[in-house]
Amino acid sequence: MNKKSHQAPMPSKEAVSPHLKDTVPSDVANKPTPKPTLPGQEPTAPGSQKLPKNTSDKSKDLDKVRVDGDKQPLTTNLGVKIANNQNTLKAGNRGPSLLEDFIFQDKMGHFDRERIPERVVHARAIGAHGYFQVYESLEKYTKAGFLTNTKLKTPVFIRISTVQGGRGSSDTVRDIRGFATKFYTQEGNYDLVGNDTPVFFIQDAMKFPDFVHAVKPEPHNEVPQGQSAHDTFWDYISLQPEALHNVMWAMSDRGIPRSLSTIEGFGIHTYRLVNAQGKSHFVRFHWKPKYGTVSLLWDEANAIMGRDPDFHRKDFWERIEAGQYPEFELGLQIIPEEDEHKFDFDILDPTKLIPEALVPVKIVGKMVLNRNPDNYFAETEQVAFCPANVVPGIDFSNDPLLQGRIFSYRDTQLHRLGGANFHQIPINRPVCPYHNHQRDGFHQSEVIQGANYEPNSVSNNWPRETPEAAKDGGFDSYHEHIDAQKIRERSPSFTEFYSHPRLFWQSQTKAEQDHIVGAFSFELGKVARRYIRERIVDLLARVDRELAKRVAANLSIKLTAEQLKYPVPKAVNGLEKDPALSLYANKERPVAGSKVAILVADGVCGTSVGKIKDALTKAGVFSVLLAPRSGMVKTREGGELMVDDIISGMPSVLVDAVLVPTGNENVDTLAANGDAKYYLLQAFKHLKAIALQEDAKEVFDAATDLVEDAGVLLDDDPKKLVASLLKVMAQHRIWDREENIGSVPA
Repeated sequence: MNKKSHQAPMPSKEAVSPHLKDTVPSDVANKPTPKPTLPGQEPTAPGSQKLPKNTSDKSKDLDKVRVDGDKQPLTTNLGVKIANNQNTLKAGNRGPSLLEDFIFQDKMGHFDRERIPERVVHARAIGAHGYFQVYESLEKYTKAGFLTNTKLKTPVFIRISTVQGGRGSSDTVRDIRGFATKFYTQEGNYDLVGNDTPVFFIQDAMKFPDFVHAVKPEPHNEVPQGQSAHDTFWDYISLQPEALHNVMWAMSDRGIPRSLSTIEGFGIHTYRLVNAQGKSHFVRFHWKPKYGTVSLLWDEANAIMGRDPDFHRKDFWERIEAGQYPEFELGLQIIPEEDEHKFDFDILDPTKLIPEALVPVKIVGKMVLNRNPDNYFAETEQVAFCPANVVPGIDFSNDPLLQGRIFSYRDTQLHRLGGANFHQIPINRPVCPYHNHQRDGFHQSEVIQGANYEPNSVSNNWPRETPEAAKDGGFDSYHEHIDAQKIRERSPSFTEFYSHPRLFWQSQTKAEQDHIVGAFSFELGKVARRYIRERIVDLLARVDRELAKRVAANLSIKLTAEQLKYPVPKAVNGLEKDPALSLYANKERPVAGSKVAILVADGVCGTSVGKIKDALTKAGVFSVLLAPRSGMVKTREGGELMVDDIISGMPSVLVDAVLVPTGNENVDTLAANGDAKYYLLQAFKHLKAIALQEDAKEVFDAATDLVEDAGVLLDDDPKKLVASLLKVMAQHRIWDREENIGSVPA
C-alpha cells in the first residue's frame, strides 16, 4: 500500500519557462474509465469520455465539433504554433510589454469576451443528454412522429435550473425549478419548456417583467441572491392574488427538492395535440420521476448552501456517471375540445392546474438521461429553448401567458447568443435537414448556395414548401375559428384566485402543512414593511383560516373579526383533496440512487463493512466510508479500508441515512468523537434513518439522550440491518419524529 509519493513536477524557474514535458508519470492513469463508476471513485469526466456507448443521433452530430487537444501543439485561434505561453513579449525581461504581441492579444481578447449575457431568470442549471421513447402510438391524438413511432428513440437534451438567483447562487435555495426538454425529432426540434410546478405566478405575459423584477434582488443593493425572502417580491404577491397558488407550491416542500432526479416537471400551459385528420385535443404535459418525489428539510437546505452549494448539480452528474440514470415518464392530461368548458375554472388559465383526480395523467413514454455534457458552456449555457419550437401535431392554445412566451423566449436568445444564427450552435442544431432563404448575420457558419428568395427560377424554386400531410408534412396551424374584438381585458373566468391554493393546502400531509406554515413565517419574517406581511396574511385568510392563523401567530399579527369570517373558497369541481398534489401521501419511493454514510474508525469490523456495502450496492444505493481522519483505517481483522472522506467533510445533510458498524475499538473511538456524535445528532434532527449494529448503539447514546424510535434500527446481522434500513428509507423521513425534535440543538 506504500506507493511512491508524487513530487511537484515544476518546483523551480522551469515553471515560468515553456512547458514541454509530461506532468503525469507514465504509470498514472489520468483518463476516465469509459463505463459507470460509483460517486467519488474517480474524478468526474466529460460525458463522451465517461459513457461513450450512450450515443444518439444528436451525440453523433456533436461528435463533428468535439475538440480534444490531447497530443496536439498549442496554437493561436488561427493555428499558429506557440513557443512560449508563459510570458508576454517585452523589451527586456523587466521592460514594457510590446503592442505587437499578437499571441497575447489573441488569448486575452478572447478571454475578455468569453462571458455571454446571463439568463435573466434560470441562470443556474445542469444539463444532460438522453433519449425519449413513447410506449404506445398516440396517433389517435397527434401526428407528431416522435409520439406515434414506438420504435423511435428521440434524442433529448434537458436543462433543470433555479429561477431567481444568478449563476453563482446556491442549488438548494427555496425556489421554483425550471424543467426544459429539447426533443431532436426527425421533423424538427420540439421544446417543452416548463417548471417543477404545474402553474405559474401570473396569468398574462404582460406582467412577466413586473413579476421578475419583483422577485429578483432589489435594485438598490442587489440583495437577496437566490431567494425570495424580501420586500419587493412579497409586495408584488400581496397586490396580485393570482400569484398565490404558485406561491403555495414554492412555500411547500416542492421548493427545496432533495435531488433534481426527484422532481416532477410540468409544461404548465394547455397545449393542443392535432391528429392526421385535423382533430384537436387539449393537453397538459407532465414528467413523473422514476425515483419518486422527495425534498429536503429547511434546516438541511440552509446547511447545504454553505457546505456544498453545488449539491444538486453534483448529485445529478454523479448519478449519471454511476449508471443510476435519472428517468422520467411523460404523462398527458388529455381533454377533448368539446369538454373545454366542463370545469368550474378555465383550462387556459396558467395559474390553475387540472387536478389529476378529475383528469388522470395518461403515462405515454419515458425519458432516460444517460450522458453528461462534455462542456458546460457549449451545451448547458448555450442551449436555447423556446415554447414556439413545435412540430406538426403539436400546437398552441390561447393561454395569454403562453402566447407571450412564444415571442419572448426567441427574443431573449437573439440577445444572449449574439444574433439570428443561434440555431447553428451545435447544441441547438436539429438532427434533421433544414433549408431556407435566411442568410448572413452575426456568426453565420454555413456556406449556403442557390437563390436566397422565393419564388425563384434560378434554383428552380428550391427550397420550397411541403404540403400539410398526415406524415412528414409541413406545419399548418390549427384552424381555430375566432370571432372577437381586439381588447385589453382579462377573461372573467380567470378571476377566482383562492379555490386552487386551498385545494393544494388541503391535499398536503400534516408534515407538509407544518412546513408550509414555517416557510411563510420565515419568508415574511424577512420582510421589513409590516403592512406587506399583513396583506399576505389577509390573502392567506381567504384561502384557509387555520393556515392564516398559524402564520399570523408566528408574525405576531392578530386576525380581525372580518378576516375570521371570510367565506371558504368553493371546492374545485367539488374536489376537496387530491393526493397527487402531495409529495408523500400514500407514497413510497425507490431507494436506488440514495446515499448512505458509514461511520468507521480503527478497529471496525471489516467483514461487516464488506457485507453492508455489498447489500447497499445490490439495492442501487451509494455508500461512503467516513472516518475521523482521511486515508486508511485498520480493521479488527488486520486489514485496511480506504476512507472516502472525513466525517466533517461530508456532513449528514449530504446523505440520506447513516450506518455505524460494529467493532469495540471503532465504537469507543466514535463515541468519543465530537464530529461523529454531531453527525448522528444532526441526522436524527433531520428525521433520517440511523442504522446501528448492536454495540454501535453506544455511539448513538453518546450523541443524544433521546430514545430511539422507528427510524433508529438495531441489528447485529449486517444484511438484516441493511434490509431494515432500506425499508425505512423508502418512507424518506421518519415524520412522527418531527414533533419531538424541538430540543435537539443540531
